Amino acid sequence: MFTGLAVFVPYVGFGLGLCLATLAGLLQMAPSEALWMVAVVYGIGQLIESFVLTPRLVGERIGLHPLHVIFALMAFGQLLGFVGVLVALPVSAVLLVAIRRLRHQYQASALYRGA
Repeated sequence: MFTGLAVFVPYVGFGLGLCLATLAGLLQMAPSEALWMVAVVYGIGQLIESFVLTPRLVGERIGLHPLHVIFALMAFGQLLGFVGVLVALPVSAVLLVAIRRLRHQYQASALYRGA
């Protein structure tokens, strides 16, 4: 339950969950088996969450295509590091609204209509 709450802070929830899952696995199984099982389950779960669920769910909410969500997170993360990952989606949503308004204003202008 604590891991679910910690997911709101990027990387903290994943890291804490991985540590707790590894500890639980070590307490229940042989060390090599526990590490292998936790790595496989967490790896598959993280891939599905990062590349399928989050881009679709977040993208639908803010109006971005899932590919744009992934690109924004990667680009802002590369440029600004951890802070970039935190601000990537809000800044991308603001830019999307600004671009849509500019396009709408341009299409309503006399220049676009050829008058």
